[in-house]
Amino acid sequence: MLMVHASADVDTDKPERYGKQLASHLGRKCAVADEDGGIRITLPADRGSGSCLLVYRPGVLELRAEAENAEVLESVRDVIGRHLERFGQRDQLVVNWRNS
Repeated sequence: MLMVHASADVDTDKPERYGKQLASHLGRKCAVADEDGGIRITLPADRGSGSCLLVYRPGVLELRAEAENAEVLESVRDVIGRHLERFGQRDQLVVNWRNS
């Protein structure tokens, strides 16, 4: 299956903390799995096939989203970005997605 992709680098001095908080919160409705290199959050199947890999780097939380089509990708981007910005409001986190 051909997938569409988007990514974002979110500047933060606490990438692991925000990644774990996001995974814990979304884990109530989404599948969350540790992977080599990060944590993958997969949206429920009723929303289509889409997920986001959270990768911790020094000073950056990298988001790598993928989905079966542009509509599902937009849903992944919305859910991940909106929640992360809300959690990181105090630190003024901003998610700027780019297609990849």
